Amino acid sequence: MKDFILSHKFMLFCLLLLWGKTFTVSLLTFNIQMNKYIDVVIFALNPLAFLIVLFSVGILLNTKIQPKYYFVISLLLTVVLYANSVYFREFSDIITLPMLVMSANMGDLSTSIFALIQWYDIFYFMAVLVIGYLMIKTPSSLTITQSSLRKTRKKFAVIGVIVLTLGALPQFNHPESRTHSFNRDHLVQSMGLYNFYVYDAFVHTQTNAQRVFADHDDWSTIIKHLEQFRAEPNKDLIGIAKDMNVVVVSLESVESFVIGETLNGEEITPFLNELIDDSFYFENFYYQTGQGKTSDAEFLINNSLYPLGRGAVFHTHSSNQFEALPETLKEYGYYNASFHANDGTFYNRDVMYENLGYDRYFELEDYEITEENSVGWGMKDIEWIEQSMNYVLDLPEPFYGTFLTLTNHFPYELNEENYFIEPFDSESEIVNQYFQTVRYTDEAMKVLVENLKEQGLYENTMIVMYGDHYGIANSHYPSLEKFLDKEITPVEEVKLNRVPLIVHIPGIEGETLDTVSGQVDVMPTLLNLLGIPEGDKIMFGSDLFSEEKDDFAVLRNGTVVTDDVIYYNGDCLEADTGEKISMEYCVPAIDRGEWELYYSDKIIYSDLFRFKD
Repeated sequence: MKDFILSHKFMLFCLLLLWGKTFTVSLLTFNIQMNKYIDVVIFALNPLAFLIVLFSVGILLNTKIQPKYYFVISLLLTVVLYANSVYFREFSDIITLPMLVMSANMGDLSTSIFALIQWYDIFYFMAVLVIGYLMIKTPSSLTITQSSLRKTRKKFAVIGVIVLTLGALPQFNHPESRTHSFNRDHLVQSMGLYNFYVYDAFVHTQTNAQRVFADHDDWSTIIKHLEQFRAEPNKDLIGIAKDMNVVVVSLESVESFVIGETLNGEEITPFLNELIDDSFYFENFYYQTGQGKTSDAEFLINNSLYPLGRGAVFHTHSSNQFEALPETLKEYGYYNASFHANDGTFYNRDVMYENLGYDRYFELEDYEITEENSVGWGMKDIEWIEQSMNYVLDLPEPFYGTFLTLTNHFPYELNEENYFIEPFDSESEIVNQYFQTVRYTDEAMKVLVENLKEQGLYENTMIVMYGDHYGIANSHYPSLEKFLDKEITPVEEVKLNRVPLIVHIPGIEGETLDTVSGQVDVMPTLLNLLGIPEGDKIMFGSDLFSEEKDDFAVLRNGTVVTDDVIYYNGDCLEADTGEKISMEYCVPAIDRGEWELYYSDKIIYSDLFRFKD
């Protein structure tokens, strides 16, 4: 071994340099929970196994090629590490292989990406620059030797044993790991970032093969699970919105913590507050989106299925068969339209909408967009609503219209002349600007309702507004704590996944309900209010007004929320106090949550609706 070290100092230097950088960056960037000394040791050793394999291959190459090989490998791994670090800053997630399918969206995402890049990011590439310099001017002390596989079989055997040992360590440390793992933070902690991509490639291959081997019999266990937790819709509310138009608004990045709150003595959401007073409002309603963000929220609302944990269903499975809400409404005489001032191909909406049963998609080309009426991601919400209403007037009734707002999108840019409220004062520019764009979107909702009234549509229209996903990433929580005036503990962090859900039916007295629920529950709720029977539809959600509905929501990362307990990051917490309690109290909810996600994934990956009778 001594001879090996003396002969391959250049390789070992590059390996150790990249290992140290990977450990440091991963520890400082990702959401790593280490409660024991062994957790630290395993987390530190995880990337080493992968790096040993990759760098050991280099010693078989010609001595002139070896430095170039180590430089290229170091550069590629640094790009992977840096890309995930930047992505994690806002999305608190890891980039998965299916997200590469979404690369066509990069042009539209440029505003968000550039806002995430910092000047100090150059330090991510310092190790690569050092290796590049040494590649050109290699000191004699950093030895480079070519080895033949035949003569170094014993050394490679030792390397193999080391790699296998390092790979097995996480299994010994987490023997209780559950069957279905949906938490990528846990996966990265237990196997390391680079090994995660080996695992992700395996999962990608495995899930792609599911469609080939699927058949009708796969439905039996899924239907049995759904029947076990099925809640009978509220009979008193069946059909109270029968034959009414339905307007569903996706409130971009609006979280529940802004509802009813003030900033500098002014209401942040004055119109929504007023609307809530005369509507059904669900204060414990959770977003359940994955990497598809807004498109995932649309998928949940329109299918009562969970989105995939990897990538976006709109991209990866747009040709699947579904039992979508628009298609169902079409059978009852509804005309379905969606309004979004973005490119029609963004998130593959032009393809997916047709599959879901939409008759018309009003997109970028349908709007008169100028520099004056645009900001950040595109057209300002107020101007967009005003132009959209011209199209709404011509829709056949009854209609189902979905509206996707844009202005309150990260990084929350807004022209000063559009301010309705002064910014917050904290160290985070993102948090400071967030309240202004939320307030602007609130004003746009006022314009929407006023237009419905002016055009004589209001009295015969059920209005549904929901938050699509989070607005403030946990990297900004220190500044958000200042606004909330309290520490964001683990239980509070989970509760920040709550988004508003407002159901407004003219002439019907509303109320605020505290049922723990999620976006998956919207479709069955709307069907019942419209008087449309569920029949044999496959829906993982329940009517939100049902007296039999459990207080339950599972998030896409495996977090589970009930009225009594919260399961988060491997801990079981008391829902009210946040106190850590015995895992046995969470096991039933965890099991249900895992099977919900597993069965929903199976339906999508296997395209099971093609076998449904």
